Amino acid sequence: MDATSRTARRATSLHQIRIGFPVLVSAVALALGTWAGQPRAQSSDVYVCTGPNGVPEYRNGNAGKGCKKLNLPEVVTVPGGRVAAQPARSGGGATTSSTSFPRVDSATQKSRDGERRAVLAQELQAEEAKLQALRAEYNNGQPERQGNERNYQKYLDRTAALRDDIARSEANAASLRRELGNLKD
Repeated sequence: MDATSRTARRATSLHQIRIGFPVLVSAVALALGTWAGQPRAQSSDVYVCTGPNGVPEYRNGNAGKGCKKLNLPEVVTVPGGRVAAQPARSGGGATTSSTSFPRVDSATQKSRDGERRAVLAQELQAEEAKLQALRAEYNNGQPERQGNERNYQKYLDRTAALRDDIARSEANAASLRRELGNLKD
């Protein structure tokens, strides 16, 4: 056996594994429990059949020649117990208990909010500078042609990319402004 035929057999074998594995998982899932939220029929049996190119196929009915019934164990399902909901606090806030959620004092929270505001303001300033540069390059839809754009389609593609970049940058700036507006003073 030469190296080419071994490589071809190995590739076919890997192809069969790649195709066969999801089918196997589907067949096992079908045999073991529910599929798409519908319970499995009690009389449903799973068969393995030899398909085209020797690839095994799993079916829930005997399709005839070359199929063997799989002996799978019956599955017993036990419904899980319900988890009792925690009573809501009278403050109308979250239902987590005070012992399980760490608290931060107001001075620490204010300093964190100040840092967040500074970072957001810095990001907004950088985004607005980027937007201004993009608008200048875009030149109201008529950017200057570059030397590598002898083909007109390249110019059109760059113009479209600039327009998309401007729209994305405007959305980012609007989002940053909205986040800054949502911060408490």
